[in-house]
Amino acid sequence: MEDGRLTDRLTSLKEHLQQENPLLVDAVSSFRKLDKVCRGLGLLAGDQSTISQIAWWPLISILGPFSAGKSTFINNYLDYPIQQTGSHAVDDKFTVICYNAAGECRVLPGTALNADLRFPFYKMSEELEKVEPGEGGRIDSYIRLKTCPTEKLRGMILIDSPGFDADAQRTATLRITNYIMDLSDLVLVLFDARRPEPGAMRDTLTHLVAATIGRRDSNKFIYVLNQMDIAAREDNPEEVVGAWQRALAQHGLTAGKFYRVYSPTAALPIEDESLRQRFESKRDADLAGIHDRMKQVRVERAYRIVGDLEKLAREVSDMRVPEIREMLRLWRQGVLRRDAILFGLIALVCVIAYLATGHPFSTGLVPEWLGWVFAESWRGLIFCLLLAGGAGWVHFLSRKWSVTKVARIVERNYVHGPVREGLLRALFRNTLPWRTIFHMEPAGWGQRARRLLGSVIADSEKYIQALNDRYAHPSGFAAPTENQPG
Repeated sequence: MEDGRLTDRLTSLKEHLQQENPLLVDAVSSFRKLDKVCRGLGLLAGDQSTISQIAWWPLISILGPFSAGKSTFINNYLDYPIQQTGSHAVDDKFTVICYNAAGECRVLPGTALNADLRFPFYKMSEELEKVEPGEGGRIDSYIRLKTCPTEKLRGMILIDSPGFDADAQRTATLRITNYIMDLSDLVLVLFDARRPEPGAMRDTLTHLVAATIGRRDSNKFIYVLNQMDIAAREDNPEEVVGAWQRALAQHGLTAGKFYRVYSPTAALPIEDESLRQRFESKRDADLAGIHDRMKQVRVERAYRIVGDLEKLAREVSDMRVPEIREMLRLWRQGVLRRDAILFGLIALVCVIAYLATGHPFSTGLVPEWLGWVFAESWRGLIFCLLLAGGAGWVHFLSRKWSVTKVARIVERNYVHGPVREGLLRALFRNTLPWRTIFHMEPAGWGQRARRLLGSVIADSEKYIQALNDRYAHPSGFAAPTENQPG
């Protein structure tokens, strides 16, 4: 059953999408069908939704180490001094920056993001709590929301990240960094050209380069060598660039676009006229390329959401259901094995007792207490019920032990996250006392669930066709633009 508060939040999301991109309103309904299947399987709780696992706004994140010029880059792009800048670490929080039609710049606490599923970082306090108990209550120490009146932000969200190469909150920062990389439509990874020895940033390079190039969505990562005006003042700026290229290649980045930029408003003057013109020309060309790529996220966001819908639906049928089946197989196997051991031990004790009392039944001598029990039918009935109850207690004890064993396997194979929580919830749902060990299919999985998943996948294909008609115009007729109805 869907939680009432979640229903209200989804209604609010649909109202926003109705104004911004009506096609995605239908996608919300498809996500809710997917939620029904996941709740039936136990993969989602009543107050959870697959909708909260994706970002509904076009999302661009700016990552990099301390003092890589991330805030300056954002200020320059927005033509607005929204972020504080400096040569040292001036910001230790993830800052979500969005448009404010009222023409005001405001700073809001992390709780503004934590409680609104339309924004990234929805329920981030729960994720932080899993990293370290007590950190969930310090959500304002990690994230915040800023609003800005510039039109470039209309319908888009930027995230400025703190560096993590020398961070006291490193574990949580890395976790949040991974989280926003998954959510983002575009990830700009900025490096500082003033650090001529990239080997000193080996850990940062490993996390932001080596861990990203193998991703299925690796094309959304753009690598930028920032503050090249400093390198231009050196005698060997090309060697600085070459050192960075070699460092990135050592971490696997041998292809793809590598940009070299610096802020036009914060640059140091380059005295050599020819060198200045060469660097300015390269900077302007690369900045134009980056900005054009950033403009595309509004279109890419719609495709990404529809793609996530299909991916999540297929994950349920192709991955989660088989995983639940495997958990049930291990649980069933464990119950039968433990039943055999426990009942075998009970039988052995009975045999030993029988032999120790001189074979009473074979000699026709029935123990006095047993004769008293069966002298009255009601006593015999109570005795049989107690015996059955004891056997049932032994059986459910083995069920409980087997559940604990399988849960440990799940916890060992999955890090903290929605998949691990969902599988554990599904395990406990499928091992409730009234479900026998001979149920071969997971609870909530049947023809109706299969039909719903098939409907969700069909919906996603229909949405892709609608997007193609809107943006690609294969029919030869232009569809309404982003700012027109339709």
